[in-house]
Amino acid sequence: MSEQVNRPIEDPKPERGAEGARSQNVAEGAAESASAADETQSEQPVAVEPQRRPELPAEEMEGQRSEAEDAEAEDAEAEGQRAAAQKAADEAVFAESRRHTRRAFVAAAAGAAAGYGFYRWIANGPGDEMQPQPFRRAFEANAAIARGITGDRALAPTYALKEARDLRVNGVYGLKRKLRPESWRLQVVGTTLGTAHPRYAADVTAWEYRYSEAGSDEDQGHDTKVDPNAKTAEKMAPAAMMDEAKTQEERTGRMPRGREEAGESRSTLMPGTPGLLLTLDDVLGLPRRELVTQFKCIEGWSQIVHWAGAGMADFIEAYPPQLIDGKEPRYVYMETPDGDYYTGYDLAVCRHPQTLLVTEMMGAPLMQFHGAPLRLHMPIKYGYKQIKRIGLIAYTNEKPDDYWTKLGYDWYAGL
Repeated sequence: MSEQVNRPIEDPKPERGAEGARSQNVAEGAAESASAADETQSEQPVAVEPQRRPELPAEEMEGQRSEAEDAEAEDAEAEGQRAAAQKAADEAVFAESRRHTRRAFVAAAAGAAAGYGFYRWIANGPGDEMQPQPFRRAFEANAAIARGITGDRALAPTYALKEARDLRVNGVYGLKRKLRPESWRLQVVGTTLGTAHPRYAADVTAWEYRYSEAGSDEDQGHDTKVDPNAKTAEKMAPAAMMDEAKTQEERTGRMPRGREEAGESRSTLMPGTPGLLLTLDDVLGLPRRELVTQFKCIEGWSQIVHWAGAGMADFIEAYPPQLIDGKEPRYVYMETPDGDYYTGYDLAVCRHPQTLLVTEMMGAPLMQFHGAPLRLHMPIKYGYKQIKRIGLIAYTNEKPDDYWTKLGYDWYAGL
């Protein structure tokens, strides 16, 4: 008989299959989710209820409200005071401005009336050679100042010969007829040299200048002081002046003079005036001088030119002026042979070392429309004072007439 072994009885365990594993995983996942939820809940901020301020007693609250109202009232009062002060200041400024505005209008009206009255006084006052007298006095004052500062001794700048250029033709007053060179003579009046001089003539005005009817091939230029289309070269003196000149011609037998716009000169010689009749050789016999200086026109243009001829100071020394009341005359008067153009100068400026009686320009003899055979160069004066084709040099103690001065320009014409 087989022997039976008694063994303890173990509780049977159920086998864990696939379903058991899934159940375990679900349980573990649920646990992890619960843990994460707990952590998230712990991380979220906990709302804290604000502490409520203890309510003040009614009396204290009323006091604070009263203080606030008082402060607002004070601020409002201060703002009102500032606004009132600003308004008062603005009104004061406006009042002052109105007062000044009225004064300004009154002053402006008075000034305008005075200015208009001054203009009318000048315009309707006496004139002096086509200029209101105050303007002419201003010219004279400027000349006096210039003489006082420089004494007519200041030298004009000189230049290198290579800088010189041919001078343009500008203005042909006194040059419109072609002068025959052999008939030219320089009348000299008021010199100490008298009857003993070989060139003496009892009446220099009797000398007859001869002109050629043939035209010139030279460029006559034009007077650029006005539009060249105005044909200013054809301008004639006023009819009254022409009639007077014709009457004088019939009475004296002389050709009419002063047939240009300014008319006849008041300083022209009267018939029967004695003096010298110099030839061009007499002038060429004086020491020859050369200059390279600038010719300046009143119109605003200038040119550097090479000049040659006799110094005016040498001419005055050779043909000295006759004393008048024990003194040298103050002025020198020059005019063209036909008397159509004329100029006046102080004797002192004629003695200026740069004043020339020009016979050559740019290394050649002068041409007709540049003033052949003799013209003046005075570099410290404007061009309208540098007369061309000089026919007369006269010493005088009376201020000479001047062509452009009669038309309103300055007599002194200094630079």
